[in-house]
Amino acid sequence: MATSKLFNVFGVSKFNGEYKVRFANDVMRIKVLAKHGHEDITLVDLETPTTKYEGIKAIALMPEFANASAQAAITEYLTEKAPKAAVSRPKAAAVKAPKAAKAAVSEDAPF
Repeated sequence: MATSKLFNVFGVSKFNGEYKVRFANDVMRIKVLAKHGHEDITLVDLETPTTKYEGIKAIALMPEFANASAQAAITEYLTEKAPKAAVSRPKAAAVKAPKAAKAAVSEDAPF
């Protein structure tokens, strides 16, 4: 995961007809979302701060988010942001560049 920020408030809102997941540190975020035209805002305050991914996993099971639109937004987020499995690849052997040949300088060379 690219970020290690922790959030307390997780949920979904509809903006321009599209549901998306939302994160915040205060439930007062509802006022800001409503002011900017968001509809059907559902946010919950979790007990402990958590990462975005873990918080969204937690709300996926809550009854407040049981409707199809919220579940679709949650599933889309979890699918896109799922941690990538670490692939173990053998490292290629380091190849050293050949040493540059030094020019031999003869003292009796005419200049």
